[in-house]
Amino acid sequence: MILLKVMLSKKSILPISTTVSKRGHLIIGGCDTIELVAEYGTPLYILDEFTVRSKCREFKIAFSQRYADTTVIYASKAFLNKALANIIKEEGLGLDVVSAGEIIIAKSADFPMDMVYHHGNNKSIEELNMAIKNHISRIVVDSQDELEMLALIAEEKGYIPNIMLRLTPGVDVHTHEHITTGFIGSKFGIPLFAADELVEKAMAEPSLNLVGLHFHIGSLILETQPYEESIDVVLDFAAEMKQKHGFELEELNIGGGFGVRYTEEEIVPGVPFFAEAIVTRLINKCHQLNLSLPALTIEPGRAIIAQAGVALYRVGGIKDIPGIKKYVSVDGGMADNIRPALYGSPYEAFVANNMLEDKKELVTIAGKFCESGDILVKDINLPPIKRGDILAVPVCGAYSLPLQSNYNVSLKPAIVLVNEGERRLIRRRQTYDELTNCDLL
Repeated sequence: MILLKVMLSKKSILPISTTVSKRGHLIIGGCDTIELVAEYGTPLYILDEFTVRSKCREFKIAFSQRYADTTVIYASKAFLNKALANIIKEEGLGLDVVSAGEIIIAKSADFPMDMVYHHGNNKSIEELNMAIKNHISRIVVDSQDELEMLALIAEEKGYIPNIMLRLTPGVDVHTHEHITTGFIGSKFGIPLFAADELVEKAMAEPSLNLVGLHFHIGSLILETQPYEESIDVVLDFAAEMKQKHGFELEELNIGGGFGVRYTEEEIVPGVPFFAEAIVTRLINKCHQLNLSLPALTIEPGRAIIAQAGVALYRVGGIKDIPGIKKYVSVDGGMADNIRPALYGSPYEAFVANNMLEDKKELVTIAGKFCESGDILVKDINLPPIKRGDILAVPVCGAYSLPLQSNYNVSLKPAIVLVNEGERRLIRRRQTYDELTNCDLL
């Protein structure tokens, strides 16, 4: 089969390995998407292994070349399963987990626990016990209540965990209000005006070892200024704590939130751009404050997995309302990707079985669920579409999968990992029997 390379200027939101066949079929990881849906059905999620590995390496190289003592931790809330955990492990990244479930997945993949960081604003006693039992690398403490509870558990278990305090630096991030996390009133983290007391308490607890400070200011960040301002604020605080309590900052974790492109028109800075600004500010500020350079930890999630994922849907009903709108309905929607309904997130779409024809028609891609807000893509120009066509929606690797539901008693879709012409089912489609397994009469 002769493959025609996709023009990157137009299709760079698709996985890195994307090509188009002479027949006009979308090819990802060397696999024909039309053949994949014939085998696995729709909706179907494709993950391109080459893109995942490339993004892991991009972050490691961009930061470590500028700051050798950098650890890259994958934010698993973006999406995690056994197969992906294995890839992350093989690429030498750590894991940021926020639940017992994510710890269980990490353990099932034999992920090294000394590369796991445990976050969360309301960790349960069960989760803290699990973190201590498994000797997780860092527990990121989110409140005074958690600090006190963790100290008691650690004393009882006879194990001293390494902890970090999550601070809210109060820096404004120009992103959706639902995904900004560094403002003073956030449910996450400790406001700076209350953090002094917690540093003193943490240092005084014989069952805890305070090694660093953490902040995470939001998601889909497209500029470096919020990171730079937050570094200034947190390092100023660290210098004050050194003077008052003798606190030595061994590690600074700046979180993640690096933006990605969801549409062809969006302009997003590359990873080296972020790395240069962040590292430069960290070094200069430490020198200014006479602080020793700490280890640097970053936690990209979306920026590693988003572009690798493509959702495939089969077209069903087509409804043309003359002079108003033409709806093209697909067999998925908000149950497998709630982001458009939840955040108003924009997406692109392609006709996977007809990639070579010029765009001609303005349509809106609607989901099949009983909500007026179940719209995947608004007002997009696509080739003429008919029932049975396969639509591909790119940049679905992050959050679409972990936010999936069984709304309208629908089945969660299968996931196929593709690489160099090989396909591997890494999550099978749910069955209707499984949806009733927990029901009692």
